[in-house]
Amino acid sequence: MNDATTSARTRSRGQLSPRRAPLQQRSLARAQQILDVTARLLDEVGFDALTTILIARDMGISVGTLYHYFPNKHAIMYAMAEQWLREVERSLAEIDGWRLADLAPEQFVDRLIERPLAVYKARHGILHLVQAMFSVPELRALDQQHDALVIERMTVAFARYGLGGTTTELGRLARAYLELTHALLLVVVNQAGIRSRRTLADLKRVTLCLLQPYIATGGNR
Repeated sequence: MNDATTSARTRSRGQLSPRRAPLQQRSLARAQQILDVTARLLDEVGFDALTTILIARDMGISVGTLYHYFPNKHAIMYAMAEQWLREVERSLAEIDGWRLADLAPEQFVDRLIERPLAVYKARHGILHLVQAMFSVPELRALDQQHDALVIERMTVAFARYGLGGTTTELGRLARAYLELTHALLLVVVNQAGIRSRRTLADLKRVTLCLLQPYIATGGNR
């Protein structure tokens, strides 16, 4: 890596870092309030129309005060994405405590869908946040971290459940699971009523179909 590339990445990290690390409870609360307001505004106006001026106006503070905490919109989004990744990681860690051998395939799939669904539902502005993680270069690394995390943990979960296949094959299956569920869970949380319930039911059926050949060759089902 040359000096120019290193310098550019250092500048990029600096532009995404909080202006100051909030240490006191009041500062922590204000920083979290900025993230919460931004998430709500994402649902209302979308990423492109979101500005620091709009965030500050909604909070009743000056833009200068906002900049004491985050230097720009992308830094706020970066902090939101980091929070969401921690929530995803905690939900995946719970799988380690599941008694997988006791679960029928339908129950296994149900849990694999319902647990992340709760995480998606809990995060306001999730559709716009995920789209920004994918499309904004400054946030792309977090999108890649998310994908790698899900694939790694689901490969382990599939092996523990006894699905047939090598580690490489289960990793490929985990990527297919990621691409399928990540896309459709975003649809589920942005629909309402019967449409949302039907999409969720379809997702579970398709996921079961995806896993079924590996269940059949696993030898312990």
